[in-house]
Parts: sequence; C-alpha cells; structure tokens
Amino acid sequence: MPALRLSSKRSVPDWPGYLAQRAASVSHPLLVRYFAAGCPAADTPIGEAPLVALDLETTGMDERRHAIVSVGLVPFTLSRIRLAERRYWVVRPSRPLSNKSVTLHHITHSEVAEAPDLETILPELLGALAGRLVVVHFRHIERPFLEAAVKVRLGEGVRFPVIDTMSLEARRHRLSLWSRFRRWMGRPPVSIRLHDSRVRYGLPAYQGHHALVDALATAELLQAQIATHYAPQTPLGELWS
Repeated sequence: MPALRLSSKRSVPDWPGYLAQRAASVSHPLLVRYFAAGCPAADTPIGEAPLVALDLETTGMDERRHAIVSVGLVPFTLSRIRLAERRYWVVRPSRPLSNKSVTLHHITHSEVAEAPDLETILPELLGALAGRLVVVHFRHIERPFLEAAVKVRLGEGVRFPVIDTMSLEARRHRLSLWSRFRRWMGRPPVSIRLHDSRVRYGLPAYQGHHALVDALATAELLQAQIATHYAPQTPLGELWS
C-alpha cells in the first residue's frame, strides 16, 4: 500500500496524492472507482467542499475482534444538510452480537440475521463517499473498521481523509494551554463526546448510538464548530486527518 506523504506546508497530509496512487495500484473495480474520484485539495476552503458525515455502530471498539452492525451517512455542506440523500443500513456482523451491543444499539439478533453482509452495500456506500470529504466523530472507529471490513471482502483496504469533530474539540479542550492548566489544578477534563460537544454549541439533544442519527449530529456539530471557531475560508488542510 502506498505511504501517505506529508506536504511541505505545516506537514499537511497529501491525501489527493495518496488517493491517486491507490487508484493506480488497486485492482478491484469498486476501489478503482472510489480512489479515482479523489478528494478536494488541501487548500480548498471548507465552505466549498462536498462533505459527508459517516457513523458506524459496531459490536465493540477493536476492529480486529469486533464488527460493523449498522452504517449511517448524511451528505452536507456548511450551508445545507441533504437529508433526502441520507443512507442507513443494518448489516450482518461477522461475529455474534453480545447482550451489551443489543442494549446499546437496539439492533436485535433477528434484525442482523435478516440483514445483508456489508459486501452487498459496498457499491452504494463507496459511491456515496466517493469525491466527498468524510466527517466523523472519533476517527479511530470509522476509518479502521471500514478499512478492515473492506479488506476482508475485497482483498484490499480503503483508507481516506477525514475531518474528526472530536479531534477539533480536543484541540480546544484537551490540548490547549488552558486545558493543561486545568489538569495541573486537578480539574476533570472537559468531555469531548458527541452529546457533550453538541451541548456546548446549543445544539439539540438526540438519542445516541443510532448510526443515522449520529451522522446527522456530527454534520450539525461540524457546522457549529466552523461557525464558532473557524470560517468558511478555512482550508481543509487545517482540519483534516
């Protein structure tokens, strides 16, 4: 797999170059089409970028031992959320559901028994992601789980740039000098979970742990973060991971 290089400016990942390399090296037609669609350049203003909020609900936190049970996505821009283009799937996990998973996601054994395998929805899922910049809340779930699941089914993985709304909150509430001073004073860290982050921006409370609802919540959170702390002219390279 080609390495992800860093450009000379502020060590910005060269995601367009990486995707172009992958398009030339992968063999599966679905992945060729996905990577060939590329992504916006690092200097593209966030206000001009096509975005898609993605959320995966899984049976656990480790992609090596757990599996995806549902996928939700919502295309959007800074000015508009395209709910008419939303997508939601329940998929059959490769590992059995635990009682804890059923309680958390409210997806039952009978639902997943009748659900398709992730491979069945990959054409539509990758088509909805292609050419758009993916927005997630905690990239260490969506990116590794999708990478592992695609690799098992297609023989090659799929890695992609993301804007992580949790990471943007961490910059302000976990990595800043003020947050370090709070820790030095023995104060508890500010929560950067999706619900608590939304509360700080006055966004309404949604029922969590539903892939489509959490995707919508993530899209709204990014809109609020940009409006409060950044600007539509902010280049993607300052925001993506």
